[in-house]
Amino acid sequence: MIFASDNWAGAAPAVMSALARHSSGFAPGYGADPLTASVNQSFNDIFEREVAVYFVATGTAANALALATFGRPGGAVFCHRDSHINIDECNCPEFMTSGNKLVGLPGGGCKIAPDDLTAAMSRFQDGVVMHGQVASVSISQATESGTVYTVGEIGAIAEAARSRSLPLHMDGARFTNALVTLGCTPAEMTWKAGVDVLSFGGTKNGCWCAEAVVFFDPEQAREFEYFRKRAGHLFSKSRFVAAQFEGYFENDSWLDTARHANAMALKLAEGIRAIGGRTAWAVEANELFPIVKRTQFETLRDAGAKIYEWPAKDLSDNVAPAADEVCFRMVTSFATTDEDVKTFLETLAGTV
Repeated sequence: MIFASDNWAGAAPAVMSALARHSSGFAPGYGADPLTASVNQSFNDIFEREVAVYFVATGTAANALALATFGRPGGAVFCHRDSHINIDECNCPEFMTSGNKLVGLPGGGCKIAPDDLTAAMSRFQDGVVMHGQVASVSISQATESGTVYTVGEIGAIAEAARSRSLPLHMDGARFTNALVTLGCTPAEMTWKAGVDVLSFGGTKNGCWCAEAVVFFDPEQAREFEYFRKRAGHLFSKSRFVAAQFEGYFENDSWLDTARHANAMALKLAEGIRAIGGRTAWAVEANELFPIVKRTQFETLRDAGAKIYEWPAKDLSDNVAPAADEVCFRMVTSFATTDEDVKTFLETLAGTV
């Protein structure tokens, strides 16, 4: 019952097959190989336009370096207060942006609202040196609460950002999980809605180690290669990251793995509700946050379930955990099986 994180899963068969396929022979380094060029074209095809693609090793690097590209002296980066860049990246975005400040905004389900963004930006007036300068806006898709921004919501945030001429960054660590939930195209969920730069995550959805920064206007990426090299994320054997993405995209494997993970999360949520539990937020991707009795939670952990207690924020009184309850996080993956779900639900049912 491994539900700690989709990072705990191995690599999907399609990804490992591609790695093995490209493991022999010689090819130019540092992204000058034919396979990297081929995968870059795949990104163009997926997003329906010419994009600039840069491989990095981690999602933290992707986020921080993307934001660094738009950093400004005294810069302010607007994000949700519980976003990954604000809570879980060891101040890397601040470091890579040479000290830009992350301005955390409230919002239920870890989603920011255009009005709150506009109000926060108004505190940083152009030309007032005392207050610094607005620099960029960042949203997570899917969010840290497992919720998903609709295309309309992304467009409204982009419009608010454009009112101050700010670029919109999307942390897409679970990009594909959100994509299959919305049933839209990658273009519709990004640049057509106003996103300027995307941290495109593959690792959580079946890759071994493959993340990419995607600029939808290649002109905006002119300085990025220097940021990446200075941060130590220029791969010498870039073709092995490209190989992962080749297998990832092949025969729509990336969509299939995300659909499976999402389906397992929904099956868990339905089973937990049927037993009398509830979830803190809507289950819209491959994360869910059940609320059960603390004694039930402890029984699950004693039975071997890998789950983590989670802070339940911004919840209404009828949803928030009572004194004898606990909210915890569960994450499914391409490797989650029906048997895993059945065992978990049977264990939980035995506590009722």
